[in-house]
Amino acid sequence: MGLSTHVLDTASGAPAAGVPVSLSVRATVEGDLEAWAPLVTAVTDDDGRAALLFDEPDPGTYRLLFDTSTRSGFFPEIAVVVVVPEGTQRLHVPLLLSPFGYTTYRGS
Repeated sequence: MGLSTHVLDTASGAPAAGVPVSLSVRATVEGDLEAWAPLVTAVTDDDGRAALLFDEPDPGTYRLLFDTSTRSGFFPEIAVVVVVPEGTQRLHVPLLLSPFGYTTYRGS
């Protein structure tokens, strides 16, 4: 169970090792004001994967923030916001990175 990610460098055709990733959850503070509450940080391993970022995802809106500053001067960071619906046991969010573009999707 949990949320994981995998970063691939499509320009080199290799996993993107050493990419810092932070996970935050959208939280309401002071009435209707919303903010991102940090949960955990990780760094992608030699295979470009960040291990399970948390064990049991509660329903809600989450943000994966990838620090890509050492990989792309054009996109120094990439934010991927996802909604975790009720009953989700596992969520995998890959990031395909190139110098001037990126793609993400719900993996399996």
